[in-house]
Amino acid sequence: MFRTALRNVLARKARLLMTMLAVMLGVAFVSGTLVFTSTISDAHEKSSQKGFGHVDVAIQPHRQADDKQHPSVVPNLTQRMLDQVAKVPGAASATGMVNGFAAIADKNGELIGQGFGSSGANYYPGADGKDARYPLKDGRAPMAPGEIALDTKTASRAGYKVGGTVRISVNGPVLEQKLTGIFTTEDGSVSAGGSLVLFDTATAQQLYAKPGEFSEIDVKAAAGTSQDELKASVEKILPRGTEAVTGQQLTDDQAKLIAEESQGMRNAMLGFASVALVVSIFVIANTFTMLVAQRTKEFALLRAVGASRRQVTGSVLIEALVVGTVAGVTGLLAGVGIGAGLRSLMNAMGSTVPDGPLVISPASVLISLGIGVGVTMLAAWLPGRRAAKIPPVAAMNSVHAVATARSLIVRNTIGGLLSATGVVSVLAGTNMRADGEVLTGLSFVLLLIGVCVLTPLLSRPVIAAFTPALRLFGISGKLARENALRNPRRTAATASALMIGLTLITGMTVVASGAQKGLDKLGADSMKADYTVSMAGSTALSPDIEKKLASLPQVTATSPLRQSPAQADGSPETLTGLNSATITDLVRADFTAGSFTGLGGDKTIVDEDTAKSRGWKLGSVFTVTYEDSKQGKLTVSGIYKGNDLIRGIMVDTRTLAPHQSLITDTQVLVKTKAATSDAAKDALREALGNNPSLQIRDKDDFTNANAQDFSLLLNMLYALLAMALIVAVLGVVNTLAMSVFERSQEIGMLRAIGLDRKDVKRMVRLESLAISLFGGVLGITLGVFFGWATGELIRKTLDTYELVLPWGKIGTFFFAAAIVGALAALWPARRAARLSMLEAVSSR
Repeated sequence: MFRTALRNVLARKARLLMTMLAVMLGVAFVSGTLVFTSTISDAHEKSSQKGFGHVDVAIQPHRQADDKQHPSVVPNLTQRMLDQVAKVPGAASATGMVNGFAAIADKNGELIGQGFGSSGANYYPGADGKDARYPLKDGRAPMAPGEIALDTKTASRAGYKVGGTVRISVNGPVLEQKLTGIFTTEDGSVSAGGSLVLFDTATAQQLYAKPGEFSEIDVKAAAGTSQDELKASVEKILPRGTEAVTGQQLTDDQAKLIAEESQGMRNAMLGFASVALVVSIFVIANTFTMLVAQRTKEFALLRAVGASRRQVTGSVLIEALVVGTVAGVTGLLAGVGIGAGLRSLMNAMGSTVPDGPLVISPASVLISLGIGVGVTMLAAWLPGRRAAKIPPVAAMNSVHAVATARSLIVRNTIGGLLSATGVVSVLAGTNMRADGEVLTGLSFVLLLIGVCVLTPLLSRPVIAAFTPALRLFGISGKLARENALRNPRRTAATASALMIGLTLITGMTVVASGAQKGLDKLGADSMKADYTVSMAGSTALSPDIEKKLASLPQVTATSPLRQSPAQADGSPETLTGLNSATITDLVRADFTAGSFTGLGGDKTIVDEDTAKSRGWKLGSVFTVTYEDSKQGKLTVSGIYKGNDLIRGIMVDTRTLAPHQSLITDTQVLVKTKAATSDAAKDALREALGNNPSLQIRDKDDFTNANAQDFSLLLNMLYALLAMALIVAVLGVVNTLAMSVFERSQEIGMLRAIGLDRKDVKRMVRLESLAISLFGGVLGITLGVFFGWATGELIRKTLDTYELVLPWGKIGTFFFAAAIVGALAALWPARRAARLSMLEAVSSR
């Protein structure tokens, strides 16, 4: 039987090729999705990753839990402390670190790195005159103001050479700096597409801290001293308000933080990898079901000459093992190429994806090969076992084993129960106040499975609805309809893969349209200013920018938004300062009590959530401890609904400024005389020195900035779902080709009684079109329902969300389903038309 199985594998090359193609497509889809997911996740993780190889213990400012009355006491990490730390037992060396934001412009004035880790730091030479963290590749280290060094990737991308001039920005003003050196670094943000500029320590302290102070002190342990031993020695000399953390703890904390930040993206990507698995299973299982059905007579002959049921089933499994292994390896390699191609496609579409290597994890390899072999063998075992049970005489007289009425009733009952349970559970999940996401997601999967089980039943009424259109094509249309309905299970399995892809694409499009509408409304409702000005990377903005903008003749009103840590009635809070004289011209707030009137001095306004959690009402008075540890009283003069522009406790900047040691803004709101336009925006940018780090955004830009992360994830999912549709198309091609092979004798008879080649081609094409449109109808219907349910969940956090049905795009998806059917039928239709009548009629 083993030799028989191997001969059967190689006996019919066309059938073998189509079978392997189905498996290869399925594996390529899964492996491509996994490689793409791992690559994107790894790139995003590395964009936040730092190397701790040169750190055994780090000394950092730490706000003690008992410092409630001193909310902003940040101890000075001075040169004296650095010298003391370097002399503690077990310390080999100590390095003072100063770092912050630094935007670098390329030679065209554009920001390098697109905000991914645009950072600056100090070059701190050791006893040998070198900084081990940043080995120099060319030139020398910066030694004086006006000198910098760049990482090799940034210098290469911008075309900078040692001795050239580089334009940078730290907190607003543009600085012209001389490039003295180019260095290499293990900084993860740089490897992920960011940039790093180094200053001499004195310059970095002036830019990011205070003269003679550091933001962190890193200690390297002497030989034979463990990190814990060094930490214990360092803690003996630490002043209050600082803490010592081991390098291992820093690494562990960072890994945990990165995992938490990327959890949402990882879950979404894995969810769509599961979709890849489901679509692949449909394609592979459908192919093997047809393959085994075609060979029922062959199995009957083996049974007639003495083969047992187990031997027949075993021969099918051996064939599946050979096909699955070869196709699995081929599909894995193809999937790696697909994963790389998807990333390139996203970059070509303008999606900002950090740099990083192509990641092929062992799990991706094992899962892909497991699917190639496991799913193939499972898909072959079920129909093989069914075929082996058919009595030899019955099988010799009938090529197809007709499903019994009982089996169809059982299938339809199960499908109906799953679908009904799924719909009810989705509705319940959308009405839950909390934690409805998990229930809704699982319920929709249950609904999708139920509809897949019901597709044979649903195929008859849906395809019957196409009958009037098919009649226009005469006998070809009638035969196409009968062929599509002849084997509902095959038709359903073929359409299901396309249905799943269209369901998710339609659903995500409905969600994206509603979210975009909600974000547009959010921006329009809250922002009266024409522009907001902020720094790339959400870093601090120099107050000089607001002063410069306020002095421009075309500007009518400005207000900074600046934040300061504080305590409110003994609990941590953040105060936001604004210009109470101009804020009504720049921000639209929905007040539930009070108003902007009277804001200033000891009067404050708070958002509704803060007031509710604190138990404050209009006129409430609370004690505030400012960042300089001085206390005061604030009276609530207004309560408003928070939005993406303003939220929390708002006070006048004149109230806040006396208590701030370093005044910086998060952004500046700007109102101009003329309407917003590209020319007006360019005029503001020119007035601010064409600074590459400044982001000048109007209402549309404000909305797009809010939707940036959502759009990035959406584009990733679109890329994956586009591949799902490609696999579905090839699955339809494969199914039709095998169907033509199965019906060779029938097609020969039709040709013999007068059906010409043109009509045969049209028959196969119309059959493909009917199946594809069937999948399209189901997919778009489920997609709209999925989009509605997801939108109801989003509405809980985005009040302005509203359901939007993008009829143009939905129509495009339905048209795409028709195109899928037309393209999928090209080769099978050509093959059917070229069949020899005599050979087809005599085929067995």
